[in-house]
Amino acid sequence: METNTKTEKYRIQQPEAWAESLSDEQMVSLIKETEFSRKQQDEGKDFCYFLYKKLHTANSGESEYSCMAYTLNEPSNLEAASVSDIVLQEHTTYLIHRISVFREGKLIDKIPNVNIKVLDDEDGSGGGVLNSTQKINITIKDLRLYDVLILEDTRETIYTEKDFLLKDYMRYLWLSPDTYWAYGVYDFKIINARRDSIIYRKNFFRQENRDLIPAVTETLASSATFVWHEEDYINPTDANREIFPFIDFVTERSWEQLSSHIYPYYESAYNKQKLNDFAPELTKELDAISDKDEQLRYAIEYVQNHVYYLFNAYEMHGHKPQDPALTYANKQGDCKAKTTLLKVVLDYIGVESSVVLVNFKTDFYFKYYLPSLLAFNHVIVKINYKGETYFVDATSRDDFGRIENRDFLSFCHYLEIAPNATLQKCEQHKYPQYAIEEKVDFNTTGNSGVLQLTTKYRYSRANNMRRYFKRTSKREIVDSWNKSLFYSLNYQNDRDENDFRKVFKDAQINIISDDKDKNEFTVEYKATVERPYYTNKAGKQFLMYFDRNLIKGAILDYIVADGTFWFNYDSEKYEVNLYTDQRIDTSEKYTVQEADIHNKFFDYKSKKKIAKNGGTVNIEFNPVSNQEIKPEDYEEFRKAYQKVTDSNYGLGVDIIPNGIGERLKFGLKKIFGN
Repeated sequence: METNTKTEKYRIQQPEAWAESLSDEQMVSLIKETEFSRKQQDEGKDFCYFLYKKLHTANSGESEYSCMAYTLNEPSNLEAASVSDIVLQEHTTYLIHRISVFREGKLIDKIPNVNIKVLDDEDGSGGGVLNSTQKINITIKDLRLYDVLILEDTRETIYTEKDFLLKDYMRYLWLSPDTYWAYGVYDFKIINARRDSIIYRKNFFRQENRDLIPAVTETLASSATFVWHEEDYINPTDANREIFPFIDFVTERSWEQLSSHIYPYYESAYNKQKLNDFAPELTKELDAISDKDEQLRYAIEYVQNHVYYLFNAYEMHGHKPQDPALTYANKQGDCKAKTTLLKVVLDYIGVESSVVLVNFKTDFYFKYYLPSLLAFNHVIVKINYKGETYFVDATSRDDFGRIENRDFLSFCHYLEIAPNATLQKCEQHKYPQYAIEEKVDFNTTGNSGVLQLTTKYRYSRANNMRRYFKRTSKREIVDSWNKSLFYSLNYQNDRDENDFRKVFKDAQINIISDDKDKNEFTVEYKATVERPYYTNKAGKQFLMYFDRNLIKGAILDYIVADGTFWFNYDSEKYEVNLYTDQRIDTSEKYTVQEADIHNKFFDYKSKKKIAKNGGTVNIEFNPVSNQEIKPEDYEEFRKAYQKVTDSNYGLGVDIIPNGIGERLKFGLKKIFGN
C-alpha cells in the first residue's frame, strides 16, 4: 500500500466493539444471489448486498461507522469506486477497517492495492471561503467489472474546546437512501452514549397506500440504541411527487432553552467595548450624518463593503462570535463576526436591532425539524425601523439604497438570539414599488420597425442588473436582449435565424440613470427590425409582443404532492405599445381580451386600448410574496394563474391584408369562419 500523509488523518485498524463488525464468513453468507437481487440486476442496476450504518454519539465525540458490499456491474460505478475522495473536518480521522472484493467466490483483501493521499480540500476556498477541511484521496488498483466491493470504515471526530456546542448538543439528520439502490440488508443504528436523552421524529413516512403517517416524536434514552432494519429493500418514494422520508435526531431542548443558552455569548460581544473606543474614525463619520435614513444606510454599507467576508462552515457551529473590535481592526470576519459588528454599530446610532439565526437552504423543513441550534448555518440582522421590520445580511455586497429600497431577503423561519426566544415566521411581503417597470415601443412602417425598451429596475433587480452591466461586455449584454426579444416577438416560429444581430440591426443598450439612493437602475435598448411582422404558414401577418418573463413556469409545473409551494416573486409593471402603418383587426378576440385577477396570492391586471393602427396594453403583477401555498390551496391558485398565460401577458394584433380581394376574403372569414 502506498501512502502520502501530512498528519494522521487516517489509520488502518480494527473497528470498535460497538460497531459489531461482521466476520468474513458472515459477509460471504450475505453476498448471495436471490430472486430479489437478480431482478434488480436484470433491470441493469447495481445491487447493494448489505449496508450497515451506525452512529455512536457521546459528549466527547462522534463516530460514524459504515460497512457495505455492492456490485460493480456498471462502468460508471466501477470508475467512481476506483478513485474516491473523503472530506474530513479539522478534528476528524478516517479509520479504514476493510477494503476487499468478492471475486469468483473468494474474498480478496485490497488494502495492499490501495494508494492513499491526504490533500488540502481547496474546493470553494476562493472568495473568502476558509476550509479547515482535508480530504483523503483513495485509489484502489485492479477493480474489475462484476466485482463485489466491500468497504468498512469509520469517521471519528473528537471534540475540542472550540466544539462546546457539539459537546452539549447533538443533531443527526437521517435521510432515506436514493431510489436507485436496492438493498439485500439495510441496517441503521444510533447508539446514544451521551448523558442526555435524544429525541427523534420521523417525517414523510407513508403507509402502503402512500398516505402520510403522522409524525410522532419519540425518545432515545441515554445508553439506548435506535434501530431501523430492512431486508430486500427499495425506497418506495415517488421522487417526482413526494418528499423523501427523513428522521431528525437532536438532544432534547426547547427553542427557548437554546436561544437562552447562546444569547450570553453574543451579549458579551456586544458589550465588550464601546464602538467609539475601538472605531473612533467610524463614529466620527456616523456623527457627521444628520439624516437618520442616511446614517442607517452608511452603517449597513460600511460593514457590508469595508469588512471582508470569511466563511468557515465548521466554525459556524461554534456560535461564539468574534469580538467586534477585532473584526473592525482586521476588516474581516465570518457571518457571526460581521453581523455582531453591525449590531454594535446600529446600537451606537440608536436603531433597534437583533441578531437572528437562519438557514436559507433548508428553510422549508424547519416546521418539521426538532429544536436545534445545529439546524442553522447563517446569521443575519433583524432591524426594526419606523414601524417596519427589515432583515439585512451583513455578508452581502453591492447592495444600495436606503433600507426600504435594498434587497429583500425571502425566507420563512428564524430564531432570534435573545433570552427565551422561540422559532418565528416572517411576515408576507408586498413591494411598495414595482421591482421592474418597462415600457416597450414598437413602431413599424413598411417592412421595417423601430423597437425601443426603457426599463427601470428596483430592489434586488437593480443590484443584480448593476452588477451585470459592470461585469459583462456591452456586446454580450446586447446579444442577451436580442435573444430575449426574438422570442417575445414570436420570430422563432417563422424564421430560422441563429444570428440575432441580423434581425435586430444597429442594436444598442445604454444606462440612462443609476440612482443609488433610491436604488433605481434604468437602461434603454433600441434597434431597427427588418421584417417586423410574424407570418404564419397561411401567410397571415401579426405584430406581437409577449414577455415570457411574466410566465412563472415553476407555478404551472409544480406537482409535489405533500409540500408547500414557496411563493416569492417581484412586483412588475409593463406598458407595451405596438403601432403600424397597416390597418389591424380591432375586434379579434385575443387582441381585445383583458384580465383582472384578484386573490389572496396575487393581483394581475391586463388593460388594453386598441386603435385602428395598433394598440397598448398595461400589465400589472402584484404578488403577496414570502408565503407558503398549502397543497389544499394550490389548485385554486394554479387555475387563477393559468389565466395569465391565456394571452394576457402581452399584446398581439392581426394585420388586415391589403387589396380589395384580400380584404373581402378576410371579411368573409370573420363572418363565416374558415
